[in-house]
Amino acid sequence: MLPALALSALVQAGPLAAQETAKPVKLLKTQAGSVLVERQFFGQVAAKQSVDLAFQVGGQVLEFPVAQGTVVPEGQLVAQLDLEPFELKLEQARLQKAQADRTVARMEKLTGTVSQVSIDDAETQAGLAGVALRDAEYALQHATLTAPFDALVSSREVEKFTTVSAGTPIVRLHDMSELHIKVDVPEILFQQANADEKVDITASFPGWDATYPVEILEFDAEASSVGQTYRVTFRLAPPKDRQILPGASVSVRVLVNTGAAAIRLPATAIVVSPEGQTGVMVFSPTGADNGTVAWRPVTVTPTQYGDFTVTEGLTGGEEVVLAGGTALSDGQAVRRFAGFAN
Repeated sequence: MLPALALSALVQAGPLAAQETAKPVKLLKTQAGSVLVERQFFGQVAAKQSVDLAFQVGGQVLEFPVAQGTVVPEGQLVAQLDLEPFELKLEQARLQKAQADRTVARMEKLTGTVSQVSIDDAETQAGLAGVALRDAEYALQHATLTAPFDALVSSREVEKFTTVSAGTPIVRLHDMSELHIKVDVPEILFQQANADEKVDITASFPGWDATYPVEILEFDAEASSVGQTYRVTFRLAPPKDRQILPGASVSVRVLVNTGAAAIRLPATAIVVSPEGQTGVMVFSPTGADNGTVAWRPVTVTPTQYGDFTVTEGLTGGEEVVLAGGTALSDGQAVRRFAGFAN
């Protein structure tokens, strides 16, 4: 009787013993997605436009109300020369023009008594007086500098009461209505760019967690002689929560969706065969939590994040062993690891 009971107990314990021998493994369900390529570049901020304002005439600077680091609205006074010399020249030119016009009128009344040459000379003098008048008006008009746009005053190049000549830079202004980010891109990456790829470009600044969307404005069509890089300019709307000045350091992150289907796996899921072939241990369920694993070769490429992109061998939806696959063999019984019991 006892041997029969012992045999019955062994038969009943068989499935339980088999279950206990199944090795617990962590599984990862693969998901097919597009291959994303990320690159990071470092550059500097530039204004939309930077100008060195200068007088088109010479004179002494008497008005210079702008301060460095302030914003001057469009049309507001930036600097002005001493206007008295220009006003005097304008008045003189007006008088000379009036005198020349009177001379022409008098000559025309004396037609027949004066030679045509005298009349022509008088008309020429009247024309020259008109040119001198316009020149005096131009000089007076350009003795005053106003902001051509809402401008950030970068630097004052001269001091008040300085006598300057025409063309001498007076003040440097920046148009900050739009920020430009200039980045040097290596030739090999520039040549690989594809217009059909979906690109997400963001900019971030040192010490800030926020990122800001940017777009490509233009690029140099010729590589630099030093470093073989192409200068790419990105456009950024000025952030409302920060003031960004020209010359500030910036990091540009470019995320490219290549459109190619691929699966990303951590390095721990890759199992290399003795022949050097990369593969993964694929789980085949035989029950709710139990199953077997089989090694399947895959083609992978490393990413900059330390994981791998599977380009061949998996289609998505398969469950693979997340870690410890090198300790498993084809057909080995395993069970899902559901965590440690309390």
